[in-house]
Amino acid sequence: MARAREPREGPPVTVPAASTAPLPESSGLRILAVHAHPDDEASKGAAMMAAYVAAGADVMVASCTGGERGDILVEEATAMARAHRDLAGLRRAEMAGSVEALGIRHRWIGFVDSGLPEGEPLPPLPFGAFASLPLQTTAAPLVRLVRSFKPHVIVTYDENGGYPHPDHIRSHEVAVEAFRAAGLAEEYQGLGEPWNVSKLYYDRGFAPERWEALHEGLLEAGLPSPFGERIAAIRAELESGTGRAARHETTTRIFVADFLDRRDAALLAHRTQVDPKGFFFAVPSTVAAKAYPWDDYTLIASRVRVSLPESDLFTGLRDGVGEAVGLSEVPPAAAHPGAVDASVDDSGH
Repeated sequence: MARAREPREGPPVTVPAASTAPLPESSGLRILAVHAHPDDEASKGAAMMAAYVAAGADVMVASCTGGERGDILVEEATAMARAHRDLAGLRRAEMAGSVEALGIRHRWIGFVDSGLPEGEPLPPLPFGAFASLPLQTTAAPLVRLVRSFKPHVIVTYDENGGYPHPDHIRSHEVAVEAFRAAGLAEEYQGLGEPWNVSKLYYDRGFAPERWEALHEGLLEAGLPSPFGERIAAIRAELESGTGRAARHETTTRIFVADFLDRRDAALLAHRTQVDPKGFFFAVPSTVAAKAYPWDDYTLIASRVRVSLPESDLFTGLRDGVGEAVGLSEVPPAAAHPGAVDASVDDSGH
């Protein structure tokens, strides 16, 4: 990738070659994406999920909270009486629209939004909020869902939550806990028959190389880019170890150019949260499909052999391998092929 034409600090980030072939037939394979709030599924990995649905996979989103403590983020939506009277109910309706746009399945895990604490020092979380409860309490419903849905792959946020919202961090923690424990008969008893998830991925929606490629793509198309400051901020976050910048390397790029319209439809369904004239629509789909037609992930833990990089979340799981791993009475040990810049234990932490 060429160096961007706006001045910035640091060396250019290059984009390795990746597949531009459609996903292989994926019937019988299952993905569970674990998210914190309604609208997260639309802004993180929506095109990937739509691509896998088209390939025949069964894809489910688990929303850990209902976004009850969210704000009305779109000015036009402030005129909606229901947005003030019943924002939680409206966000559930918005989520239904997103689910329909993507063709996925959906489950509410049932916890209450923690809100985003602000101030110095930070105030305590509200009583009973998702991120304030013990890990085993919050992980138990997800373990139950894993044992019933039987996903071969779990996709979630990194240990920073994608950005450090307490519900995002807790969503990461419960997803990792479910990956570790769902296949252990002696743990979380009474929540269904054990099931071993084969692979655990972290989303890399804030990968610097993606934003630089989109920045360059806009400039090449003769359009202004809003990403100069964002690229600088991501670099600063990576250097300081703070903020939302993804700290793992991309192992897996999923070709999604043909499904950006499905992503956009899912985003637009969240009309109180996503501005049609805002950040998520700064890059026309035609530019994005040319400049960076992938969704990025890190394979953080795998119970099957893999060869990196990948262009498919189900690599190594076809021909019944994923089912055999899932039903194994002794969970296979999890290797950590993508955890190249962070230490992890056997659960994926």
